[in-house]
Amino acid sequence: MTENESKMTAEMPTTYDPKAAEQKWYKYWIDNNFFQAGQRPDAETYTIVIPPPNVTGMLHIGHALDFTLQDILVRTKRMQGYDTLWLPGTDHAGIATQTKVEQKLREQGISRYDLGREKFLEQVWEWKDQYANTIHEQWAKMGLSLDYSKERFTLDEGLSKAVREVFVKLYNKGLIYRGKYIINWDPVARTALSDIEVEYKEVQGHLYHLTYPLKDGSGHITVATTRPETMLGDTAVAVHPEDERYSHLIGQMLVLPFVGREIPIIADEYVEKDFGSGAVKITPAHDPNDFEVGLRHNLPQITVMDESGKMNQQAGPYQGLDRTECRKQIVKDLQEAGILNQIEDHVHQVGHSERSGAVVEPYLSTQWFVKMKPLAERAIEAQKSGDGVNFVPDRFDKIYLHWIENVRDWCISRQLWWGHRIPAWYCESCGELHVAYEDVAVCTKCGCTELRQDNDVLDTWFSSALWPFSTLGWPDTTEDLKRYYPTDVLVTGYDIIYFWVARMIFTALEFTEEIPFKDVLMHGLVRDADGRKMSKSLGNGVDPLDVIEQYGADAMRYMISTSSTPGQDLRFRLEKVEQARNFANKIWNASRFALMNLEGFTYDDIDITGDLKTADRFILHRLNETSRDITRLIDAYEFGETGRLLYNFIWDDLCDWYIEFAKLSLYGEDEGSKKTTQSVLSFVLDRTLRLIHPFMPFISEEIWQHLPHSGDTITLAAWPKFDAAFVDDLAVTEMNTLMDIIRTVRNIRAEVNVPMSKKVELIIKAGDANVLNIISRNEEYVKRFCNTSSFQVGIDMPAPDKAMSAVITGAELYLPLAGLINIEEEIVRLEKEVQLLDSEVDRVEKKLSNQGFVSKAPAKVIEEERAKQADYSDKRSKVLARIEELKG
Repeated sequence: MTENESKMTAEMPTTYDPKAAEQKWYKYWIDNNFFQAGQRPDAETYTIVIPPPNVTGMLHIGHALDFTLQDILVRTKRMQGYDTLWLPGTDHAGIATQTKVEQKLREQGISRYDLGREKFLEQVWEWKDQYANTIHEQWAKMGLSLDYSKERFTLDEGLSKAVREVFVKLYNKGLIYRGKYIINWDPVARTALSDIEVEYKEVQGHLYHLTYPLKDGSGHITVATTRPETMLGDTAVAVHPEDERYSHLIGQMLVLPFVGREIPIIADEYVEKDFGSGAVKITPAHDPNDFEVGLRHNLPQITVMDESGKMNQQAGPYQGLDRTECRKQIVKDLQEAGILNQIEDHVHQVGHSERSGAVVEPYLSTQWFVKMKPLAERAIEAQKSGDGVNFVPDRFDKIYLHWIENVRDWCISRQLWWGHRIPAWYCESCGELHVAYEDVAVCTKCGCTELRQDNDVLDTWFSSALWPFSTLGWPDTTEDLKRYYPTDVLVTGYDIIYFWVARMIFTALEFTEEIPFKDVLMHGLVRDADGRKMSKSLGNGVDPLDVIEQYGADAMRYMISTSSTPGQDLRFRLEKVEQARNFANKIWNASRFALMNLEGFTYDDIDITGDLKTADRFILHRLNETSRDITRLIDAYEFGETGRLLYNFIWDDLCDWYIEFAKLSLYGEDEGSKKTTQSVLSFVLDRTLRLIHPFMPFISEEIWQHLPHSGDTITLAAWPKFDAAFVDDLAVTEMNTLMDIIRTVRNIRAEVNVPMSKKVELIIKAGDANVLNIISRNEEYVKRFCNTSSFQVGIDMPAPDKAMSAVITGAELYLPLAGLINIEEEIVRLEKEVQLLDSEVDRVEKKLSNQGFVSKAPAKVIEEERAKQADYSDKRSKVLARIEELKG
């Protein structure tokens, strides 16, 4: 340790200041490039590409969970010696970002059409720059160890090249096509939506029963609909071919009310003859199922609305009305005309745009599609053969497979200006379509130079699907792509398994011949304390920066990560963040005490090979054991259990026991013993800070820099490894005996209200020579922490007549407390203890007499139960004997 480091140790503040530490150390890490990949060229790689947040606004608490889990993994692997790459980036988020900018423009009284495409895009780029900077600031506040030198944006030049490469290759293979189809249309954003951008909500609506008259006047057919305004686009009524009620009518013509159009009665197996009237109105331009029926029967496709959801010229007298206004008016007119003969209340699922919230309109439109079946088949084969990704938890494997096995063609065109413009050009002279890697200037068919690029852009998820490999340089064979791809793990919420995860897998298999990541860790949503989903409407959202401002980044990170279980939602409670802050303060105070007793002690002075005491051997064993278990749990993504182990080790083993025991040597006269304790304390604290560092990076760096240490930063310090030399079961047995004695004496004091400051007489009757040796060797601890005026231990110690007593494993404890104890009350207390022991013995005996348990339980478990039976029985016998003595 340098002279400067010694000075830092002496000046360690009494309280931890999160703000100062966070600003100081993040700048230090970034300035020194500690997070940059490629600095260990001979090491094994570990790669994560961040799920890119949208440049639509601020990060929320869900992002904080997602990013913290990734940071824990990356920091751990970096300390384990891997060449780690955690690649940051942001997503242009086409419809979401364009909607935000258009809202901003509306507040100024202008629209994107007033500006024109080019000027509007300038506005969006300004928005992007502003919010990308905000996201950077939030990443820094959270302490994320990102390699900013490799940051990407889904609209940057390299990713745009990758998008064109994929589009053109899929088009040339016949896997991208342009066609008329019923798509999900957002009339507010005026763009197509993919199936998974539609949220279905239960809505209280109505079922309207309409009668359509036969042309020849001989009768009518009744149909039912939830959307009467679409009747204006009906081109047939369908019945089941085997429905005898209507067989004589198939082929006859009906007259569509208000419009006067003649439409046929057709037979199609799509109709359920036992549902409703058994007759279904067919509107090919406004319903996906009707569209398929229409294709089979060559029906006209009549669109009765425009892109804004208003009725068009095909709607006759209703032209110009909004679709909701049209519904009200047409229902009124149908009632007056006697065509509407029944209105039923009807609860049904209605699709809403995920972005704008508008009711989605099934709409006939010319769009671009990806033919999904051939791409999905490869992903299905890989997953079923064992060559696919490993989902954590594994139940998501079935969910993923079910989706890709039933996938529909993907509508990839969006009627937006912000995004990757579709690389397709139309010749204004001959109409020839050109799809190309580079901009097309001349028509290859007629030589015309007047070409018009398709106005639409690609679905945001099209570029996001290429994220794991496009960010590393694909389609070029870059050094980064060769070294860091495929990546190791994707950490993401289960809510985007369809949007993003599945699409990344099938595009990666198609274009790189490899799965994009080995593992997919699915975490849940962060809900409020009552289990509700966080939303603006409920006003229950949590800003991670507010939490950091109040409690510090480490407290937020520790709480949110250790409260998570793979695949499960978690409830966010501020009291848990407060508990995490208290835990951080406990670490700070324990470290400060240690450092006060390490003045002048250097890193080179650490020597843990000397004459170690029981407490020294115990804490080294527990550190070793904890290091092994935490490494295993992090590898298994069990962050909650990791947090429990860390908490128990630091709070209980290190702070409450070892540091207390260490005070005897640190404050003692024996310099050799003091040096040994300083060595063990320094070593254990150093390794403990390394274990906690991925969860609490700031406070661990702050303390570590004060400690005797080697190296520039804890972020690059070696991760603690399991060392067989530290395994010491005997030390654990000895320490457990001592802790039992100390706890029991403290409990007895509490029962009779004897303060710890008052010295007591203690007599221990050891059950055997081994227990006697343990207590004798560690007598100084017993005397100090039981605060004894006199202390006796032996195998044949007689029980004093008037004393408080207790039984622990392997020993009986007596505290002669003449004048401080009522014998009758002590007998009552012991009788209650017998009752408790009776219930424990009874419970174990019932378990062991249960043949079902004995036949199925592992031998080790049965042996443990038998040991408990013997222990409880022995304790009960001793307590009963003590009662008899007191009564005598």
